[in-house]
Amino acid sequence: MRRRTFLLVLPATAAVPSAVLLADDASDSGRARGALQRGDIRPLAGILAAVEQRYDGRVIDTELECRQGRWIYEFKLLPPTGRIFTVRIDAATGQFIEARGPARERP
Repeated sequence: MRRRTFLLVLPATAAVPSAVLLADDASDSGRARGALQRGDIRPLAGILAAVEQRYDGRVIDTELECRQGRWIYEFKLLPPTGRIFTVRIDAATGQFIEARGPARERP
């Protein structure tokens, strides 16, 4: 099965940045937009806010992927230590899937 990756670019200066969807072709962005409109995925803004509240670090990159019919948000965060880590969240439920790297939750 072909994996599709959607890149969401976030402005570094905004407190809760709005996302701009970039894709390889128009059908990819259309699939992501359709998934949001159908309610298959939750809006990025809410999940982004929850990730930034839970983890010590600033989100520097976000991707939306569909793997085997499951939508996943992947966030790269830059903590004060400078060692980037990644957090994966189920885009439909907002549930945590996994963290990779030196993830630190806020107290």
